[in-house]
Amino acid sequence: MKSEQRDGMQIDWDAPIEMDDGLVLRADVFRPIGGGKHPVILSYGPYAKGLAFQEGYKGNWDRLTKAAPEVLEGSTNKYQVWELVDPEKWVPDGYACVRVDSRGAGRSPGFIDIWSPREAQDIYHCIEWAGTQPWSTGKVGMNGISYFATNQWQVGALKPPHLAALCIWEGFADYYRELARHGGILSGFTNSWYKRQVLRVQHGVGENGFRSAVTGEPVAGPETLPPEELAKNAAAAGDEVARRHLVDDFYRARMVAFEKIEAPLLSAGNWGGVGLHPRGNFEGYLRAGSKQKWLEVHGDTHFTHFYSNYGMGLQKRFFGHFLKGEDTGWEKQPRVALNIRRPGENFTLRGEDEWPIARTRWTKYYLQPEGPALGTVAPTPATTLAYATTGDGITFLTPPMTRDLEVTGPVAAKLWLSSDTTDADVFLALRMFDPAGKEVTFIGSNDPRTPVGLGWLRASHRKLYPAETRSYRPFHTHDEAWPLEPGKPVELDIEIWPTSIVVPPGYRLGLTVRGKDYEVDGSDGGFANAMYPMKGVGPFTHTDPDDRPSDIFGGTNVLHFAVENMPYLLLPIIPQT
Repeated sequence: MKSEQRDGMQIDWDAPIEMDDGLVLRADVFRPIGGGKHPVILSYGPYAKGLAFQEGYKGNWDRLTKAAPEVLEGSTNKYQVWELVDPEKWVPDGYACVRVDSRGAGRSPGFIDIWSPREAQDIYHCIEWAGTQPWSTGKVGMNGISYFATNQWQVGALKPPHLAALCIWEGFADYYRELARHGGILSGFTNSWYKRQVLRVQHGVGENGFRSAVTGEPVAGPETLPPEELAKNAAAAGDEVARRHLVDDFYRARMVAFEKIEAPLLSAGNWGGVGLHPRGNFEGYLRAGSKQKWLEVHGDTHFTHFYSNYGMGLQKRFFGHFLKGEDTGWEKQPRVALNIRRPGENFTLRGEDEWPIARTRWTKYYLQPEGPALGTVAPTPATTLAYATTGDGITFLTPPMTRDLEVTGPVAAKLWLSSDTTDADVFLALRMFDPAGKEVTFIGSNDPRTPVGLGWLRASHRKLYPAETRSYRPFHTHDEAWPLEPGKPVELDIEIWPTSIVVPPGYRLGLTVRGKDYEVDGSDGGFANAMYPMKGVGPFTHTDPDDRPSDIFGGTNVLHFAVENMPYLLLPIIPQT
């Protein structure tokens, strides 16, 4: 370990933290100069604590500083790291910032096994280490985006004694339903992300990888290992989810015992995060056993508001209250704070007492074959509509609005559908169109042009778990497959992840039913230094030919309409005040 003073901070580089099995993890500690004890903001993850945001994620850094230029103020930005707090903006407030490279990543040796029970145990020991250092007050809070948020759900359930607060910023909570398989359909994200962001900074990449812009040391060192040894030191995360179609012990070991979480928590979600995070922020908020818990939901990119004055201010009021005992006004914070979304990236912050909102008018909008249309009156004639699963599907549109219509909450659809094979993958896109008929998209967390909402279901995974299912949020067991009989319709309840949109007069809502991923217009958005194509769903694509063989999923699906079985979209309408 090397300790030095830089930029008004005492910095301990590669501080050793010994785990219960003898392995030593490495952490960087940023704290105020001089003596004294300080509350701790801790993070644990695999992205290499020494890799500069500006170097490792250049395109996203450019987008961040354009969207929130205040990031550049009051900091040299030399210590900015992807998805973590800037110590130059936290240490002056009396915090110690601890960044731990997770087992097998960055400067920490070992075997990488993402979001595993072993990782959760490691974080437990890191929290207890940080809470017992001579410079620590004994109060440890966790903060960070995505990976650094998701593992907070896991360690929170283990209840480390020195854990005092959790700020879970855009972090999924269900390894199967939110990361690996959407409605049972394999998401390509795990495989591509793991190689793109984790393995490139695996411990042992060493001299073949990045160097710290501050220390000059390899961020994934100090040793440099041969490829065959690197391969032995990392789980094949993408392969695991590809071969595991149903919920099994692998997934269950990575799921969260929410009811065991007791620490105060702030769950911050993103309306545009469809494909990975927002569902977990809502589900975790509702299920957590914490008596003191808050939900906040915003828009823009995955990283903008974590660093913006709005987001950082929210975090500092939260941690100031629970880690320092300061009067930050947090006691007046509404339990649910929603940035209500309108076209043009316009948001209005509104406090609520609960989620879903109690005054919601759950309204069925029936799919109407004539048009095709969406309306609150059920059609009467029995009929069918067919669509090719390789095409654009069928879009059902409401009439133009005559006044503002607010849709805020969970969304669900009920369909009766048949396939010409033994299965069908159903992709739903909730969309909005302007008076000229052009689709209005929104800045999403991982794609600059996302629809209002998305939902997915593999028809053979239609089995519901009654105890967890709500009319507005169906919950599928994913524990056995029920194949289809070609040509015979089955009843499908499909979850569309929570959303918010105010539809202005003259605009329309639309529901597209299709057999493949939503796309805006076929282009990739044109963003420089992008890490993946951005066509509307970001990296959360469902195109694996082994998971979706064309002879099963490349044919024709048929929507069925009958007097007693009329398909509909269930919308959470918020009455105008």
